[in-house]
Amino acid sequence: MKVAIVANSAWYLQNFRLALARHLKGQGHDIVFIAPADGYESRLQEAGFGFAPWSLASAGVNPFTELGAVLSLRRMLKAQGAQAVLAYTPKGNIYSGLALKGRPCRFLPNISGLGRAFIAPGPLTALVTRLYKHALSDADRVLFQNEDDRRAFVEQFRIVPEALGMRLPGSGVDLQRFQPPARAVASGTSRRFLFVGRLLRDKGVVEFVEAARRIHADCPDCEFVMLGSSRSTNPAAVSAEQLGQWLAEGFVRHVEQLDDVRDELGQADCVVLPSYREGVPRSLLEAAAMARPVITTDAPGCRDTVLNGQTGLLCEVRSAAALEQAMRRLLAMPAARWQAMGQEGRRFVEAHFSEQRVLDTYARLLEPTR
Repeated sequence: MKVAIVANSAWYLQNFRLALARHLKGQGHDIVFIAPADGYESRLQEAGFGFAPWSLASAGVNPFTELGAVLSLRRMLKAQGAQAVLAYTPKGNIYSGLALKGRPCRFLPNISGLGRAFIAPGPLTALVTRLYKHALSDADRVLFQNEDDRRAFVEQFRIVPEALGMRLPGSGVDLQRFQPPARAVASGTSRRFLFVGRLLRDKGVVEFVEAARRIHADCPDCEFVMLGSSRSTNPAAVSAEQLGQWLAEGFVRHVEQLDDVRDELGQADCVVLPSYREGVPRSLLEAAAMARPVITTDAPGCRDTVLNGQTGLLCEVRSAAALEQAMRRLLAMPAARWQAMGQEGRRFVEAHFSEQRVLDTYARLLEPTR
C-alpha cells in the first residue's frame, strides 16, 4: 500500500515518525513523507524514503494562502497515488482531511495535542472546531494520545463519534535506545534540573525560569538548563531579548535543539516540563525511560506521563510558585529516593509506553479490509 505520512515539518517527521515509516516499510508498504522542507528532509531521504515538499506556513492565517496549501496537498496526494494517509499536527490533520474529500483513501489522523486554539479559547476555537468536524468526518479512525483530548473531541466539542476514536500511548518511546545511564543522581545539594521543549510560553518555560531564579537564590549549587529550540515562529515563542536577559542573570543555561538528547537527559537529575497542555510529551517518557524523575503539570497529556509521588511530581498549571514548591519538595528528598523514583519511572514506561505498541497498532490499522 502507498502510504503518505503528513505533518507540518520535516523535523517533526524525522524525530517522531521515522521509526513508524521503517516499521511499515518492513511490512511491505511504500512510504512517502510530505511536509515543508526545513533541512531535515535530507535525513528522511537518506533513510531510504521519498519526500514531497509541501508549501505550508505552520503559523500562517491568510485564508487564501491556507486554501492554496490544501489544494497543493490534494494534488500531491493524487500524484503520489496515496492509498492511505497518516496525518499529524493540527494543520496536517485538518488539511489532509480536506484534501482527501471525494477520494477513496484510508485516513488515520493522530491528535497529538489540541494546540493554541484550545489552550487559549477564543473566536479561533469555534473556527478550528468546525474545520476539524468537516476534515475528520471521513476518517477511518481518529487516534488520540490522551484521554482528555479524546473526551474533548467526542463529548465536549462533538467533533467525532465515540466509535471513531482510539487511544494510543503517545508516540511511544524506544526502550532500547533510551536506557538508564551509568551516572547516578548527584549526592549532596547539587542537582541539575533540565527543561526539555521549545522555548514557548505554552510549554511553561517562563514558570521554569521564575522557579529556577527563586531556588537558585538559596541553592546556588543547583543547575537549571533549558534544552530546546529558541528559533520558533510560534506566537508563543520567547523573544531573543527575553532569552538574553535570562542568560545574562547567570542562573540558567540554554542548549539549542539537539538531534540526540540522551547525553543531556543522562546528565540531568530531574527533567521538568510545566506545559499548559500536550498530547503525551515524549521528552518526559524518554526521561523516565532513562530512570530520571520528572516534574510536570496536572494538565492534559502531561499527567499521563507521571505516577504522582512514585515516578515524579505533578504541580498546578501556569504557576511558578507551584512548580517551585514541587522542585523544592524533590530537593528535600535523599538521593536514594530520587533513584527509586527513576527506577519506578522506567518500569512505568516499559509497561505502558513502548514504541512497539504504537508501531503494531498502525500496522494493524493498515491491514487489508476483508
